[in-house]
Amino acid sequence: MVLGTIDLHSCVSVGLPKTEANWHHVISDLKTIEDLIQSIHIDATLYTESDVHPNCKVTAMKCFLLELQVISHESRNTSMTETVENLIILANSSLSSNGNITESGCKECEELEEKNIKEFLQSFIHIVQMFINTS
Repeated sequence: MVLGTIDLHSCVSVGLPKTEANWHHVISDLKTIEDLIQSIHIDATLYTESDVHPNCKVTAMKCFLLELQVISHESRNTSMTETVENLIILANSSLSSNGNITESGCKECEELEEKNIKEFLQSFIHIVQMFINTS
C-alpha cells in the first residue's frame, strides 16, 4: 500500500528536483493527517518547535518526525499509520541530502513547548516550507 503511494507521488513530481518533490509530498501527507484527525479523536500534546531558527531546522525536523510516531501510535488507525510511515520515509530521504549536519545551540525535543495536535501540524508544515524554500 505504501509503495503505491510513493509510485503515485513519483508520477506527479516529474520535473521537480527530487528533494523538493519529496518535501511537497510531505506537506501533502501532513494535510492527509489533518483530515484523518478530524475523524479520529486524538487528544495528544506534542513537543512542538514553533519558532525554529534556520540553523536548527534539521534538528527541529528530527523532533517533528519523532513526535509524529506518537500520533500514529495514539490513533490506532491503519490509514494514519500508513500515512505517517510514508511521510517519515519521504522526510528522511530528503534530510539525507543535507548530509549528517550537526547543528549546535538547538533545543532538544524535550525542551520544546507541548502543543495540541493542530498547532503541531501547522508548525510542521511551516518547517517543511523552510526546507522547500532553501532547496
